[in-house]
Amino acid sequence: MEKVNSLNYTRILELNEKIKSGKANKTETDEYMRLIYQNGSITEKQFDDYTHGRNVEDILKAGLVIGGIILLGYLLSKLFD
Repeated sequence: MEKVNSLNYTRILELNEKIKSGKANKTETDEYMRLIYQNGSITEKQFDDYTHGRNVEDILKAGLVIGGIILLGYLLSKLFD
């Protein structure tokens, strides 16, 4: 995978897999959430709640699903190129 439209899909995939496997540290999890926030995939309120420790588990779960959708969209776009 590559960096397209300033979104680093490879990094999102790496972080997504680490978080799902329980191997990501707090810095990596924060980076992942920041990447999907900067992509506009979660709202400012969701990101703010995440960074302030409110509803973290639910927001992270949603973030993992959203990241999967981002990656699926990327792969489908490459398939049809």
